[in-house]
Amino acid sequence: MSLENLLKIGQLKPHAPEPAEIERLLTAARRNLRDARVTSISAETRFDAAYKAIMQSALAALMMNGYRPDTNRPGHHMTIIQSLPLTIGLDSKRIIVLDTLRRQRNVADYTGDDVDETTAEHCIAEAEGLLGDVAVWRASQRPDLAPQKRR
Repeated sequence: MSLENLLKIGQLKPHAPEPAEIERLLTAARRNLRDARVTSISAETRFDAAYKAIMQSALAALMMNGYRPDTNRPGHHMTIIQSLPLTIGLDSKRIIVLDTLRRQRNVADYTGDDVDETTAEHCIAEAEGLLGDVAVWRASQRPDLAPQKRR
């Protein structure tokens, strides 16, 4: 499946990215990662913050490629994650891991199941990795969407 095919079936919408919006998303992802590292809060809350950082990073990648998800359709979190091989070339093994975290988040949110410390730490590590991958991709493929340095 291509991004264009996802557009045709209504999972995505065209989007003209702006450097400021991309930077806001990535700044929010970094902020959520800082929150996720606060060990005095519950593992569930730390997991949620890290998962949010994953979604913000993946959304920034999608937007930098000229698309955004149709959030009125179910499954937009899955679409955002599963588009990562198409947006930044992320390996399919990493997609499986990120999608597993998405499913774990759904279970915790909708059943009240507990999130253990190991799962929270795993989600934090994956969020850190993805944020780094998106930053490297932006620097090499879309430097026009990076914040402009003042002279």
